[in-house]
Amino acid sequence: MQKSPAIAPSIDELVDHCIARLYRSVVSVPPEKFRRWALDSLKTVIPFDSALWGSGKWEERRFHAMTLSNLPDHFVQVLEASADQNPLIERLIHSEPDTPTTMESVFPDATFYKSDLYRNTFGPHGVERLLSTLHVDRRSGLYSLVSLYRSDRNAAFTAEEKAVQRRLTYHLFNALSHSFFIHLVRTHRDRPSGAATAIVDQRGAYHEAQPRFLDAMEKYWPGHTANQLPFAVPESGEMRLMDGLCIKSEPMGEMTMVHCWPMGPLDRLTAREREIVIAVAHGLSFKQAARKIGVAPSTVANHLYRIYRKLGVNSRTALADLIHAAPGAE
Repeated sequence: MQKSPAIAPSIDELVDHCIARLYRSVVSVPPEKFRRWALDSLKTVIPFDSALWGSGKWEERRFHAMTLSNLPDHFVQVLEASADQNPLIERLIHSEPDTPTTMESVFPDATFYKSDLYRNTFGPHGVERLLSTLHVDRRSGLYSLVSLYRSDRNAAFTAEEKAVQRRLTYHLFNALSHSFFIHLVRTHRDRPSGAATAIVDQRGAYHEAQPRFLDAMEKYWPGHTANQLPFAVPESGEMRLMDGLCIKSEPMGEMTMVHCWPMGPLDRLTAREREIVIAVAHGLSFKQAARKIGVAPSTVANHLYRIYRKLGVNSRTALADLIHAAPGAE
């Protein structure tokens, strides 16, 4: 019996499959590899020869994070140096966000292929056709650029491919954000429950930020509108109490991870006092708590007396109720 010929999937089905794959991958693909993986997935619905995905502050005319596909590392510097003479960038900045734009729509071929921009930036790297989309997070001030390149001048990107990229852009950036924060929850188990997190550079400019973190900054510093922390970046490992908000930082490569959460009763305790509270509130005797923490039983007793006064409790039951209600106590 002759088999029926296989029916090729439609472009809508391919796009749906790509989107589903993006979100399914956030658990298995590490955040530092996600951009490259996502670009490879995008190639299954929009063929291209090379690509970049960069993020940064547009006013600085540079990317702080960049993923390249089939391009040399120095292409980033070449592209940044030519930003002021690149009309495609200006069109992306002033167009509706997430609108895919081709170079020929702003720089006619007859002029582009004779320009310094082509000769110095794109031509030497085999880039003949460009399709770019700019995503802007107004709250954090972050710009994300995805550019797809083709080396065949006769293979211009089509209207259908522009529509596909427009549909996928939202999911690219959101899947990346999900990947980062799922990884954060899985690998930073000592982060206080209910805490919100941002990644900042040495100046405090946001490189990633959870919406709840931005909400907290607006709530506790209502007059602050800059796209960065409203306070100096804490030293790595430092915890501060600021205007009723707890701020804790830790290193993350060249960046700093900053957590924030509303101050609770336990946040007034020292690190050693918190250790003792957690041990005692979970039913350990003075001797057991002392053995676990590595101090003398008398030290546990003395600390516990001061802890009762600080927290306004007078029994282990009240202490246990307090710790189980406090964010991050576990």
